Amino acid sequence: MRNQAGAPVDLELKKVFTELQAKAIDTQQKVKLADIEIEQLNRTKKHAHLTDTEIMTLVDETNIYQGVGIMFILQSKEVIHNQLSEKQKIAEEKSKESEQKKSYHLPLFFPFLFL
Repeated sequence: MRNQAGAPVDLELKKVFTELQAKAIDTQQKVKLADIEIEQLNRTKKHAHLTDTEIMTLVDETNIYQGVGIMFILQSKEVIHNQLSEKQKIAEEKSKESEQKKSYHLPLFFPFLFL
């Protein structure tokens, strides 16, 4: 095989370049997936925070209906508050994990930025 200038094309170089392109595409997809996951977790965290803020304005003795599947369960304000706090905490932890995954993959995709 020869290129336009008539010099032989190094098949090994072409193979390595193709593998590098495949790796770059795979890494780019992983970074995008991490971004989507982080965005979703931030929405979940924000929703739980806003709900908790509204619930905390209610009187302490107030019971609240919590949606579970296709039914509702009557819970105390404290139970709902604890569940929402836990939901926020879990979302924050998972978001940090996703950020770490993303920061691991970015130098693989854009190595020239991290020299």
